[in-house]
Amino acid sequence: MRKNKVSTIAIRSVALLVVLGSMYFGTASQAMAQDAMTPPTTTTYTKMAPIEQYLMADQAAEIALARSAAPESIARDAEVLVLGRHGFETAVKGKNGFVCIVGRSWTSAADADFWDPKVRVPMCVNAAGAHTYLLRVAKETEWGLAGRTPAQITESVTAALAKKELPTMESGAMCYMLSKQGYGGATVPHWPPHLMFFYSDTDPAIWGANLPGSPVVAMSDPVEHLTQFVIPVQRWSDGTEAGETAGHHH
Repeated sequence: MRKNKVSTIAIRSVALLVVLGSMYFGTASQAMAQDAMTPPTTTTYTKMAPIEQYLMADQAAEIALARSAAPESIARDAEVLVLGRHGFETAVKGKNGFVCIVGRSWTSAADADFWDPKVRVPMCVNAAGAHTYLLRVAKETEWGLAGRTPAQITESVTAALAKKELPTMESGAMCYMLSKQGYGGATVPHWPPHLMFFYSDTDPAIWGANLPGSPVVAMSDPVEHLTQFVIPVQRWSDGTEAGETAGHHH
């Protein structure tokens, strides 16, 4: 069943990242992207590693990494969640509605890297994203920690959506992914800084996405009833230019 899945929660789509990278960084990154498509020479994880490997022992480092997803003006007042043995837990209370986390392999890597314990993907969602999209990330992470396989998670998502246990996307739900740091897995170690916008079952054509010359990339996931629009931006969260640092931050 999972083969037919276009994506899982975050950017579970190599094709999307390849398009995003080549569109933004040009031919050098197309070469990088093509390299990413070849089978990784690093360890391929065929089953779950010990839970400790997915956790970060240094909570302060995890908080800082989570906050690196957005500019400091947003991240400093955001709530921050860190990963515990059974799921995400609040480490810092926020006051601006934003929530920052470090996504792990089950929600933030290509399918080939589903069990890779090294994956660390910083992301900051706004309040609408926290009420809807982040609940899916949190739930799938709990299932991943519990040892469910990709196919089992797909079944669980389908069932939860059918029972309305997972909400549809709230209007305005979005996410900052501007961190220079982090690691997306062997398939796509890093991608350019970008913003993501989340909708439930929306036609990408309404944003002119995926058309020649359009800066907007979109994917629709029929299993999750989720449409994600991605817009690459020029700068990392620390204000430096993206093009100058592409490929150096793994």
